[in-house]
Amino acid sequence: MSIVRMGSAVLAMGLAMGLAIVAPTAASAQSKGKVLVVMSSAHQLELRDGKTYKTGYFLNELAVPLKQIVDAGYTPVFANPNGDTPQMDSNSNHKNYFGGDDAKRAEAENYINGFDNLKQPLRLSAVQSAGVREFVGVFIPGGHAPMQDLVQDQSLGQILRAFHDGGRPTGIICHGPVALLSTLPDPQAYRLALSANDSTQLQSLSQGWPYAGYRLTAFSAAEEKQVEGDVLLGGNVVFYADEALASAGAVVQNASAPWASNVVVDRELITGQQPMSDAAFGTAFVQALNTQLATK
Repeated sequence: MSIVRMGSAVLAMGLAMGLAIVAPTAASAQSKGKVLVVMSSAHQLELRDGKTYKTGYFLNELAVPLKQIVDAGYTPVFANPNGDTPQMDSNSNHKNYFGGDDAKRAEAENYINGFDNLKQPLRLSAVQSAGVREFVGVFIPGGHAPMQDLVQDQSLGQILRAFHDGGRPTGIICHGPVALLSTLPDPQAYRLALSANDSTQLQSLSQGWPYAGYRLTAFSAAEEKQVEGDVLLGGNVVFYADEALASAGAVVQNASAPWASNVVVDRELITGQQPMSDAAFGTAFVQALNTQLATK
């Protein structure tokens, strides 16, 4: 059974009020500022036992918050590790993630396709070299893809540290929060330790993580276990997003029930748990951007 068919009533919960999405327009000269939108370059996720899952970004987790960001007057600038066109997870292109409304799903797909700069994003290394002073915030959508590359991308780690040090809004949803692990001193070694479930190494490698003690949410192990195997992924993930963040020192605050909308805000960090959190997450992120603007 596919996740998009699993528990349709549950998946629709919190999405019935999904935003109407129309084609984007050219950036206004009155833009409130640029928001860096960090995408993954990964097209597949490595699973255990040599298996893989074809993945990318989750449609509603990108389209719904992105529209809120643009409608609020901010200009998105896309970037990813390789500077190549991000891939959508085809399993996310389903009406169940838009309150059961196929017209809204189609609008979301058309909306995303209207961003030409998404097809030719900047390289994260170029953004790192140039610095992030021109950006008022950073947004990272979900999908399983960040678990493959963003989790250990050192350029992203430097970028996120800059946003953290400047206290600028950092909004991340679903599997995206694993990107925060890129700010570890050695994120590649940390990912290997996650794969090996080496608790001693994880404790040692997590020293110096700038988000230690932060409250956040991410796609839960309970939710992941419902989509592993023949349900969707065709195998088991190498690590669970929420557990990986907790091992590094995060205070994970997931919803009491799987698939319930959940957003956690702590200082500059805004996180959403899964696809059901899309609109609430976008609202909280835009509020943080507007609050920052108002205090300048």
